[in-house]
Amino acid sequence: MCRRLLFALLLGVAAAALATPAFALGGSGLRPTVPDGLSENGHRIYDLYTYLISPFGIFVFVLVEALLLIIILRFRRSRQRPDYQPPQWHGNRGVEITWTVIPFLILVVIGAFSFIELQRDFVRPADSVTDLDITVSAHQFGWVYYYPEGFKVNSEGLQATPLVIPTGKLVRMRMQSTDVIHSYWVPDLTGKTDTVPGYDNYMWYKVSQPGKWRGECAELCGTGHYTMQILVQAMTPDDYQAWVSDQVAKSKATPAPSASPSAAAGTASPSPGASPGASTSPSPSGYPAPSTSPSP
Repeated sequence: MCRRLLFALLLGVAAAALATPAFALGGSGLRPTVPDGLSENGHRIYDLYTYLISPFGIFVFVLVEALLLIIILRFRRSRQRPDYQPPQWHGNRGVEITWTVIPFLILVVIGAFSFIELQRDFVRPADSVTDLDITVSAHQFGWVYYYPEGFKVNSEGLQATPLVIPTGKLVRMRMQSTDVIHSYWVPDLTGKTDTVPGYDNYMWYKVSQPGKWRGECAELCGTGHYTMQILVQAMTPDDYQAWVSDQVAKSKATPAPSASPSAAAGTASPSPGASPGASTSPSPSGYPAPSTSPSP
């Protein structure tokens, strides 16, 4: 009985592990591991979880649950005589050293590789390897993207305006906040980075293929938190340059001022009796009308 139940448990765990990726690919939202990020730093996070953290986690989970079920089923009260007393003993130095040293070594290995990954991909990239700098400013409840060419892109609420980046280039992003803590997260590209008021964080993307990917603020930041959607769009370098030129042209285009009727009425010519040195009264717009006296 005990063996059959243990086998059924292991079979159920295996079935869930095999079925969940299929659900994830089908768009159900279920995913047993982190997404395989399309940015280089996101892909390395995926490798860290898939090939190091997850195997240790699965091993510990299966071991603990299997031992727990064996003890519960094999030594349950119904299988023992009414006056049964289990053996009483205290202390086993070998077992205690083993269950202390092995978890310690597991945590040391995971911590060491995690620290290496943090230093490699989650610090400010050097200027020498950076191809494009963008400042991301968060607020309740939206984002503003400042580009080095002098224009900005506003993204507000559920109708997210994309952060546009070129493919094949390392894009360094300076993360800021004007009010509370937010978190910038596009899971299909890389991990999340917090935006903290008064403090600059840095993250970066380097995507090799064009496309669009959605994300959202991952830090509870107020009643409109759910509306802080993110959209990132990667373009080929040529398409990106064309997009930048269009944005620069739009930012520089200003509508020509039209003359108001009141201003036109205020610039009437002086009467014939006016002295040559006199000037007309100021216009309604607040600017003085030009003098009517001839220039020397």
